[in-house]
Amino acid sequence: MAMTRKQRRLILIGTGLGVLAIAALLVLTALKDSIVFFNSPTDIVEKHVKPGSRIRVGGLVQPGSIVRNNLDARFEITDGKTEIKVSYHGILPDLFREGQGVVAEGVLTDSRNFVADTVLAKHDENYMPKEVADALKKQGHWKDDYGKAPREGEARK
Repeated sequence: MAMTRKQRRLILIGTGLGVLAIAALLVLTALKDSIVFFNSPTDIVEKHVKPGSRIRVGGLVQPGSIVRNNLDARFEITDGKTEIKVSYHGILPDLFREGQGVVAEGVLTDSRNFVADTVLAKHDENYMPKEVADALKKQGHWKDDYGKAPREGEARK
């Protein structure tokens, strides 16, 4: 029995959709750990990220931890629970300062030390991920004015 033209078209479309679905599943499975914008210091320690791994780490710059020597800088990033020591060679962003949100991209040398080749200072706490905000709230480091828009005529801190 011969298939009609409509049956052949439906089989071809169904096969194409099936192949596309399998390809999308394979891509998402392969990228499941790298679809994160960044890891918090606690995530890095708890997930036992291997030294030499290229990752992004994000959190707040630990107050009192910044040490600058020309273009070399060392500082700590914290999520309120765990700290990661970061070393960086280069010009830090203008918004970089103690207590400010930051994302650093680079290589983990061991579970608590990180060599960054890129440092991004976050504009303000409105862009803070829910996980980091929740960790800060648990540790008592959360400021009640995070996320509030400034009143008219008032500058952001």
